[in-house]
Amino acid sequence: MPPYFPAMTSFKRKLLIGIAAVVLILALIGAWMWRGNPSERPIEDTMGKEPVLVEADSERIPSVGLAETIGWKADEKPGAAAGLAVSRFADGLDHPRTMLTLPNGDVIVAETNSPPREGSGVTTFFMKLFMGRVGAGGPSPNRIVLLRDGDGDGKAEGRFTFREDDLDSPSGMAWGNDRLYVANHDEVLAFDLVPGATSLKGKPEKLMDLPGAGNHWMRNLLLSEDGSKLYVAVGSSSNIGENGMEAEQGRAAIWELDLETGERRQFAGGLRNPNGMAWNPSTGELWTVVQERDMLGPDLVPDYLTNVPVGAQYGWPWVYWKEIMDWRVKAPIPAYHTEYTRKPEYALGAHTAALGLLFSTGGNLMGDGFANGAFIARHGSWNRKPLSGYDVIFVPFDANGNPDGKARLVLTGFLTGQGSKTHGRPVWLQWDSSGALLVSDDTAGVIWRVLRPGAAPSLAPRPVVTDSMPPQTELKGDPSAQFEMTIDKDYVELPD
Repeated sequence: MPPYFPAMTSFKRKLLIGIAAVVLILALIGAWMWRGNPSERPIEDTMGKEPVLVEADSERIPSVGLAETIGWKADEKPGAAAGLAVSRFADGLDHPRTMLTLPNGDVIVAETNSPPREGSGVTTFFMKLFMGRVGAGGPSPNRIVLLRDGDGDGKAEGRFTFREDDLDSPSGMAWGNDRLYVANHDEVLAFDLVPGATSLKGKPEKLMDLPGAGNHWMRNLLLSEDGSKLYVAVGSSSNIGENGMEAEQGRAAIWELDLETGERRQFAGGLRNPNGMAWNPSTGELWTVVQERDMLGPDLVPDYLTNVPVGAQYGWPWVYWKEIMDWRVKAPIPAYHTEYTRKPEYALGAHTAALGLLFSTGGNLMGDGFANGAFIARHGSWNRKPLSGYDVIFVPFDANGNPDGKARLVLTGFLTGQGSKTHGRPVWLQWDSSGALLVSDDTAGVIWRVLRPGAAPSLAPRPVVTDSMPPQTELKGDPSAQFEMTIDKDYVELPD
């Protein structure tokens, strides 16, 4: 026997031991991820104006709670709050996410998914595995479809392929001045559009480049009420800036684009993943829902609903909930950062993945109890046990245009209650032309329609009108008096 065979046998033995060690480590990691770090608190503890903020429990390996989508049978539908009725506005769609109702009543829907995930490492492998498990692992359809309810029976009998060209993971859509604005994951486009057409023709104009892809790829749009400004929500590319803050340039922010001059500015920052945006009908303020950070345990950090004044800063990645430091962040914190970080207005629950936002307005058919407040679609957790979200909620507001009281469930029953399975996942919200609530369900391919049968159209919330403080036109007293002091020594005497 040649002398090198024993060495080869030793090498094989070491190789097998090494492979076994790797397999064991991966098995232990997998066991931890699937077992997770379960919460003993109800999700309601992490909701409201003053949520419970437990001590952070940093996770080097995320726990995983994935809900497998099984769809809805023909006779199945979500459960609704008392008095509300649910029906299918459209089904058989391919991953419908965002919706926009045009002035003529047509509803356009973006069939979309994330762009291809870059990289080939362990993180990318597991993310692809997870997304496939929850029904979001396929390629993006990159299509906008138009749904038309021509006979007004609450079901879209007309369906048209509206646009497929020039679309790359499209999400945000807005319409004004006969122009349709569409946000791909890496740019904002404008198309000429007169409502009534069943296809979107013509070459688009690029208005703005955006940082592409990342962990949070949806880019959402909102027009100012006078149609002169376009607001663009851009999420972070990471959880807490772990790839360096250079990779986060232009992200975790809401941008304002002047449609006449093309000038742009960062309107607000420190928003890890802002999604749905809407104008508060009482105050005229911009509001948004934001998905907060992961891997601090099952009860941190709550996603939130908040107003967004110009120049607002919400702390990401260094701070959450105004003043709590995230010590995992390696990048140096900007000077005085905590001095101007704002506290969110309302917590929506930890890991609920808030996406769609829609305020009550005049003419809605949801009945009493839903006339003043915000509807929010919670897409559902992927890293919490027990699962959280997978529903649509309503946050009531007071007469001053602020959240007031506990959130109410509007749509439930997406989770089957039979293990980690869900029928679908709610994403986006729109009013249809009659005043019914439309809810997109991406992994099930359905648009749901919700209303209270026989309800009278709601009155619009009253605008908040307050008197301004009168300008001060004269000084009272001598303003220099408070600065007067006498210095008769150039040193300080210390006591013995």
